[in-house]
Amino acid sequence: MKNTKPAFEKINLEFGNSLLIKQHTEIVENNLPFWHFHPELELVYVNKAKGKRHIGSHLSYFNNSQLILIGASLPHSGFTDRFTSNGAETIIQFKEEFLGETFFDIPEMQTIKTLFARAKKGLLFHQEAKKEIGPKIEALLNYQGIDRIIYFLEILKDLSLSKDYSLLNVDGFAFEVEPQDNNKIEIIFHHVRNNFTQQITLDEISEKVSMTVPAFCRYFKKVTGKTFTQFVNEFRIVHATKLLAEKPTSITDICFESGFNNFSHFNKLFKKFTGKSPLKYRNEMKQLVEQK
Repeated sequence: MKNTKPAFEKINLEFGNSLLIKQHTEIVENNLPFWHFHPELELVYVNKAKGKRHIGSHLSYFNNSQLILIGASLPHSGFTDRFTSNGAETIIQFKEEFLGETFFDIPEMQTIKTLFARAKKGLLFHQEAKKEIGPKIEALLNYQGIDRIIYFLEILKDLSLSKDYSLLNVDGFAFEVEPQDNNKIEIIFHHVRNNFTQQITLDEISEKVSMTVPAFCRYFKKVTGKTFTQFVNEFRIVHATKLLAEKPTSITDICFESGFNNFSHFNKLFKKFTGKSPLKYRNEMKQLVEQK
């Protein structure tokens, strides 16, 4: 399956630097497209914040913290939607050849080269790795010049040796360049993001992008590998995971607040998408928060 290329983000490095490091302690309002890619790899450590993950074909919600490595040209959207008072998001963007075209081809660098290859599927590192590597990522801001490069290589070494991770975009996400489609997919995603709590008919969404319903259905399946209904339901389930983690309201209320109008259908889809019932998911999230 080939998918349409999302919007391209141009990353501008500061003069004299081969890494771009940013740290946010509040939501940054910018003009980035909702769905974008760049040739740089992106390492993201979020400490004490919450938000959605949308990486390739993967959608999920995280609570409290996350450590992810996104491979070159892997489509994704922004992550955090809320910080606690002392929370932060640290982002490191770098090209695979930031130390030269052949640096990571030498035998001593094979584990890191393998890490870059795995990152094409999106790597989510778990508790043990976050605890060990997360603070090092935040501390990278304190280094400059060659010290920053040496320290970053230490981080890459730690990531490459860690077994405490899972793949997010397991099925892959291939795409071809169709610039005229960027606007279409952006319009569709924007409409879903703003209206997923209500019914969105195929007539309504097709009209938004000036297509007939059959043409829209074929187009959307080609671009995302999913039907439009599947995509909207996944968006709703991700929102439900967020509410289950954060709100003490009943699961029935969360079902309707997430855009579903049938509780048994919601339960069935939630279990299919997350592998557990809404109640089990909520209880596990409570235990997770208490442990931290």
